[in-house]
Amino acid sequence: MSDTLGHPVGKVIAVHLAYPSRAEQRGRIPAEASYFFKAPSSLAGPGEVVRPEGTELLVFEAEIALVIGTAGRNISEEDAWSHVGWVTAANDMGLLDFRAADKGSNVRSKSGDGMTPIGPRLIDAATVDPSALRIRASVDGEVVQDDSSSTLLFSFAHFIADLSRFMTLEPGDVILTGTPAGSSVLAPGQSVTIELTSETDPSITSGELTTTVVAGPPLADIGSAPKADDRQRIDAWGSREAAGLESFELTPELRERLSKVAVATLSSQMRQKGYPNVSIDGVHPMKPGTTLVGRARTLRYVAHRPDLFRAHGGGYNAQKRAVDTVNEGEVLVMEARSFEFAGTLGDILALRAKVRGAAGIITDGAVRDWGPVGDVDLPVFAQAAHPSVLGRVHIPWSVDDTITCGGVTVQPGDVIVGDDDGALVIPPHMVLEILAASEQQEAEEEFIALMVADGHPVEGLYPMNAAWRARFEEWASAR
Repeated sequence: MSDTLGHPVGKVIAVHLAYPSRAEQRGRIPAEASYFFKAPSSLAGPGEVVRPEGTELLVFEAEIALVIGTAGRNISEEDAWSHVGWVTAANDMGLLDFRAADKGSNVRSKSGDGMTPIGPRLIDAATVDPSALRIRASVDGEVVQDDSSSTLLFSFAHFIADLSRFMTLEPGDVILTGTPAGSSVLAPGQSVTIELTSETDPSITSGELTTTVVAGPPLADIGSAPKADDRQRIDAWGSREAAGLESFELTPELRERLSKVAVATLSSQMRQKGYPNVSIDGVHPMKPGTTLVGRARTLRYVAHRPDLFRAHGGGYNAQKRAVDTVNEGEVLVMEARSFEFAGTLGDILALRAKVRGAAGIITDGAVRDWGPVGDVDLPVFAQAAHPSVLGRVHIPWSVDDTITCGGVTVQPGDVIVGDDDGALVIPPHMVLEILAASEQQEAEEEFIALMVADGHPVEGLYPMNAAWRARFEEWASAR
C-alpha cells in the first residue's frame, strides 16, 4: 500500500498503552511507552477483514496514525511534529486467539492481512494541533470509543523522540498511537467505523474508515492453533461482564459476612475443597484484632541488582504505581520473597493507600516506620519491622501480575481475608460456597461448645452423630 502522496509505506510501529481511559480499564499505568511492530502487508483501506473459522477474538482498536513525512534520527521532542507529514484514522485489529502463542511479539495475532485498516484520507499534519485530535469508533452505528489526544499519557512528540533514539524514522513510516477504552470484539456481519477529526476545526477529517467482518475458512493446520482462555477474553472484550463470563462482586453484605468468619474456619473449608495451600505464611496483623477483607491487587519485588535498580527502582516505580492505583476496597498484596530484613512499605505510602480507600496491605516482607504506619489506621499484615529502605535487597518490579506471597499464589481479583491468625486467598468463584460452608461450620462449633460447657462429653458430639445432628438442627432453627 502507498499513501496518496506516493511514499511507499515502511515500518508500522504500534504503541501498547497510551490513553488513561484504557490504562484504567486494564488496571495498570505504564511508567514508559512500549511498542510492537506490525507487518506493512497488514495495511488496508476501508473494506472487509476475514475472521477465520475456529477463532473468536477478532478485536478492533481505534487509533490515530502518524505518517512520517521527513526522515530523522535522534529527533528532539521540540522538533518531532515537523517530521510528521500526515495524520489519519487507523484500526489496530488483531486475532487475540494467537496472542499467547506469539509470546508478546504480536506477529501472528496482529500482522495478518487486512489487520491494519487506515485512512481513507490523509490530513496534512501542519493544519492540525497534535493535542486537539479526536478519535471515534462506532460499531453498527453505536459509538463505542470517543477520546482526545489531549488526554494521552505520552505525547506524540514523545513517541517520535523515543523511537528515533534507536532507528531512523523514514518517510512513509506509520506510528499507531494507542487506543482509548471501548475497544472490543467483532463477529462476522458486524462493521466498525472510525473517524479522526480536528477538535479546533471539525471540518478537517480523515473521512469514515469502515471495516466489515466476514467469515472465512480455517487457517492451515500447521504451527500454533488458535486458543482463547478467560484472560484473553477479558482483555479482548474489555471486561469480564462484556465477555459473558460469570462475574463476582464483593458486595458490602459479603464483606460483612466474611469479616465475621474466622480465617481458621475458611482455611479448613478450603482444605476440604482440595485447596490446602491458601494461607499467606509468615504474616500477621500489625495491630491485634485487625480484620481485613478485599479484592487483591498485586506488586512484585525482585532481588536487588545495581544496574536493574537504577533502571527500575527510582522515580515513579512499580511500588508507587501500585499504591497510586489501588482502588477502594482492594488489598495490595506484595511479593517480597518472604524476606523480613528490608522495608517494603512506609508511612507515606500507607497514607496514600488509606486515602485511596484501600482495604489493606499485605507484604511477606517487612514494614519500616512501624509506629507511624500503625497510626495511619490501615489494616497492614507483614512479617516484621525493619528500618531499611527496600533498595537494600529489593527492586519494585511489576504490578498486577500473578505473584507468590508467603508461599501462596495470588492473582489480581482474588479475595483476601485476614484476622489475628493471618491471611488467606480465596479464588472468586469459590467465595460463596466457602463462605456458606464456613458459616455452617461455625454454627455447629458454637453449638458443640455450648454442649461441652453444659457438661456433655465430646464422644458422638464432636463430630456430631445422627442424634446430636438432629439436636443441632432443632437448636439452629430456633435461633
